[in-house]
Amino acid sequence: MTQRHFLPENPCLLVSLLSGLIGGVFLVFIFYIRAADSPLFHTHAAAAAATSPLQTTPIQLRAILHYATSTVVPQQTIDEITISFDVLRSLSPCNFLVFGLGHDSLMWASLNPRGTTLFLEETPEWVQTTLKIVPDLNAHAVNYTTKLYESNDLLSSYKSEPDCFPPDKAYLKNNERCRLALNMLPDEVYDKEWDLIMIDAPRGYFDEAPGRMAAIYSAAVMARKRKGSGVTHVFLHDVDRKVEKAYAEEFLCRKYLVKGVGRLWHFEIPPAAKVTEEGSESAGFC
Repeated sequence: MTQRHFLPENPCLLVSLLSGLIGGVFLVFIFYIRAADSPLFHTHAAAAAATSPLQTTPIQLRAILHYATSTVVPQQTIDEITISFDVLRSLSPCNFLVFGLGHDSLMWASLNPRGTTLFLEETPEWVQTTLKIVPDLNAHAVNYTTKLYESNDLLSSYKSEPDCFPPDKAYLKNNERCRLALNMLPDEVYDKEWDLIMIDAPRGYFDEAPGRMAAIYSAAVMARKRKGSGVTHVFLHDVDRKVEKAYAEEFLCRKYLVKGVGRLWHFEIPPAAKVTEEGSESAGFC
């Protein structure tokens, strides 16, 4: 049978219809974004969420509008993002800690809409600028005390500091003796057990930069201290760089590496208690 399609005889009418359709869709998005800021919307959303786990949240709507109208894209590739997306899809709502605040932050928060997503950023000015644009994000500035040029010395000497090593004795909060321990983070970081940890900051591409040594070490300590069930998923970006790769192999461990795509590695790190029960505990992190 011949397919029949309705087409107006007047091309100008067709253009008008298409313009109206596009404009209507855009107005619907604007309506939802504005409605998301009203108390009535939040009350309705909370009630709907109780009955429908797929109910769209305000931050997801904001993310749709943002990325649909922005020419700035996330730093990671689609293949790299998909690794973390698949884990978030299986665990959300969950606790997601992200080292770095960037063009992908609204995306990460929207992929964990009813969970806790916390961003740790090295530049206070960037935190303030970002939160003015996207106040929905939960972000804090972090004062890193390391420098990238110190990475070799820190890696070779940390075992001589009892508060850094052995792993089952290591801790973070108020640990002033271990230079690799992030000891002055917001209490929220220490009070929660993080299901996912993304390390995509701080800067690590010039000698005076903080480097990611402390972030990688601290993520490993958090994972080993986990009391809840399951593993801690750690995602490390820029593993093509020497320091990231060396610290990953020292603290996150090749045996826990489950997937790698592009410049991203995905580790599943069990808590120290589980490793001890299985009788495979080693003297070091790995």
